[in-house]
Amino acid sequence: MAPRIDLIGLVVSDMAASLAFYRRLGLDIPADAETQPHVEAQLPGGLRIAWDTEETVRSFDPSWTPPQGGHRLALAFACDDPADVDRTYDALLDAGYTGHLKPWDAFWGMRYATVLDPDGNGVDLFAPLP
Repeated sequence: MAPRIDLIGLVVSDMAASLAFYRRLGLDIPADAETQPHVEAQLPGGLRIAWDTEETVRSFDPSWTPPQGGHRLALAFACDDPADVDRTYDALLDAGYTGHLKPWDAFWGMRYATVLDPDGNGVDLFAPLP
């Protein structure tokens, strides 16, 4: 059998802050997970997403350091329509999160925006343009 993608893993500096951000984007994360060193959630289609604290990662990879100079991973969340991209972006900024790219109509036919999660990872919001 060929390998298949099963899990997307994020290393986080503040588990509670990260989980709160991703809950706002609709992920079903266990209610008591904030104090855990490793958390997983099932995504539609069977893929999983996981969060590990920096301390957890250093427990098996003592030389691990956070990336510098920008993110190397971006997650993208589909919105219902272009107006929902704007609403979701604004709601995240109103909740105190950092916008990276304000909503715009991309040349590839989508309304797009990027916010940063609490660890500085880019999280894209998108919907097809009519």
